Amino acid sequence: MKNILIVFTGGTFSMMIDESTGSAVPRYSGEELLVKIPEARNLANISCYDFGKFPGPHMTPELMLQLSNKIKELINSNGFDGVIVTHGTDTLEETAYFLDLSIKTSHPIVVIGSMKNSSEADWDGPRNLLDAIHVCLNENCRDLGVLVCLNGEINAASEVTKTFTEEIDSFRSLDFGALGFVQNGRVILNRLPRKLEKIETDSINTNVDLITVYAGMDEKFFKFSADSGAEGIVVEALGVGNVPPIAFEGIKYAVEKNIPVVLVSRCPAGDTLDIYGYPGAGKWLHNLGVLFAGYLNGQKARIKLILSLGVTKDLNKLRKMFEE
Repeated sequence: MKNILIVFTGGTFSMMIDESTGSAVPRYSGEELLVKIPEARNLANISCYDFGKFPGPHMTPELMLQLSNKIKELINSNGFDGVIVTHGTDTLEETAYFLDLSIKTSHPIVVIGSMKNSSEADWDGPRNLLDAIHVCLNENCRDLGVLVCLNGEINAASEVTKTFTEEIDSFRSLDFGALGFVQNGRVILNRLPRKLEKIETDSINTNVDLITVYAGMDEKFFKFSADSGAEGIVVEALGVGNVPPIAFEGIKYAVEKNIPVVLVSRCPAGDTLDIYGYPGAGKWLHNLGVLFAGYLNGQKARIKLILSLGVTKDLNKLRKMFEE
């Protein structure tokens, strides 16, 4: 039997209903959760590591870096064949992408969560954990980067996003579709991840703001971000990458202060392109020096910029990291 490490970080997966408040709160450790899922130990030699009992909104980039370093340490020292990370779903895609960019290994790393807590009859945590074990055991799942597996679907960490607030099938890859799925323990892969990349750094810069553009927006939020010391800004623009003319002046203000500005779309899916040439459009932004992040959404582009700034602040090098 293969050796699988499960890193428990908390989230709804670890929660139960607190009778005094009637609401879900973190409760169980990794070993306590595995008692509820005895089938897991029939599939592999399971080792547990309790990283914490963090609800999804409590996860930070600093904790993501600690988690990444701990996983690298445990893989290197203990020879695990695969790693499963349980996580709160609210920030699951951000942590999964952070791990994807920062951990270089051939072994499968699978991030899972649970949309229902353990007090609910339709708790989906056990199925997600068992599916993730099957993914780790499958040789075809090596060298695919970090994977996300919920509701039987296998997605690339770089592509998946949470699309519903509480539905079981919330996690989807809107641009390219799932990599594959798990059916009764059988792993079926249909394609490879569109893009695999690594950013090797021991430090991060979390002083990166994320600003969403809206109709009639002016320059004040961009100027405030620049003047308050932000060292990077991610802009969720309209359509393929356009902003109102006055908002453009705010972005220009930040760029002229040598702050890296990364552009994504606020649309749930699609690429960013500099195909329009009117004031405030993508052509103006790209000529200004704004970096286009392709298919990444805002939260993922921020994670990538946080890691990238740990490597360099040189705008030409950052452009290569985002656009090539």
